[in-house]
Amino acid sequence: MLAWSVQKLALDAPSLEDLVEPLAAGLALNFQHSSVEVVSCPDLRESPYSLAAPGLCGNPRIADIGGPPNLAPTPKLDRKYSFIDMVQLMEMGSKGAIIGASAGPFHVLGVNSELMPNWSYEEDAITNRTHYAKIDGKGECLCKRLNCEEFGLMANLFGSDGKPGKVLKITAKIRTGADNFTASIQRALKDKFGERIISVGGVFLIKKGKANLHVMPDFSSTPLKSREEVEKWLRYFDMTAPLVCLSVFHSHDPGLDLRLEHTHCFSDHNQGGHYHDDTTPADVEYEAYFNVADTLYRIDRPEG
Repeated sequence: MLAWSVQKLALDAPSLEDLVEPLAAGLALNFQHSSVEVVSCPDLRESPYSLAAPGLCGNPRIADIGGPPNLAPTPKLDRKYSFIDMVQLMEMGSKGAIIGASAGPFHVLGVNSELMPNWSYEEDAITNRTHYAKIDGKGECLCKRLNCEEFGLMANLFGSDGKPGKVLKITAKIRTGADNFTASIQRALKDKFGERIISVGGVFLIKKGKANLHVMPDFSSTPLKSREEVEKWLRYFDMTAPLVCLSVFHSHDPGLDLRLEHTHCFSDHNQGGHYHDDTTPADVEYEAYFNVADTLYRIDRPEG
């Protein structure tokens, strides 16, 4: 294991019950119909979620690894990471699960890509339901399973024991406001808790409608020196539900250069990538299961 730097922060996590009212109020500003409740987590290994572990409970924690500075203006090709290393750096036990959003293992696939980490372990047994999305030779998106424990450049991961337990169930449909699903939740947390850090991870399903997702093509042959150049380099697609979305977000950055929201989606119909927004607000429907982290790890924070 390489000696990646680690900054650890214990979080003052509110109870799930304390989140119901502010999240319900925030979602009502942006969706015609929405609900927030604390429920017993269903078995998320089952369709349509297809996670590698049944739940999101037991020592919930979040890691922000590397970051966009490892991609642009030029990629740092020495940033090759392992989920096996990360669960050690996140101080996870002998059994656990991680989900989230990351860049793919370019050194394994031979090209840059989006990755949807979805991985659990128990002793020597690993269950890997990870997907990746890349641009194929025709310039289209290719999304499929990847049995690999490596990734590159950056990741935002939610880790837990993967056990059943109490979680937030959130539903929303027919978007009427400017904020998308994750932004609605994030803004509601910020409005309620201010600079108190609330870090959330879990999974949501886009049940109906379409969403705007990007997929990174292979690395640019020229440096990407501005956000505008990055935007021109990325490939954007309208993708169709159902989409399973693995999400990590924070209400506030305490000065750790956190990526405040990162969500990657996959499907069984060869579509997936980095979530930006729904594009059919009159039709869209979301269903989510989330938990709140007790601990935050900033791993290999880029310098400068």
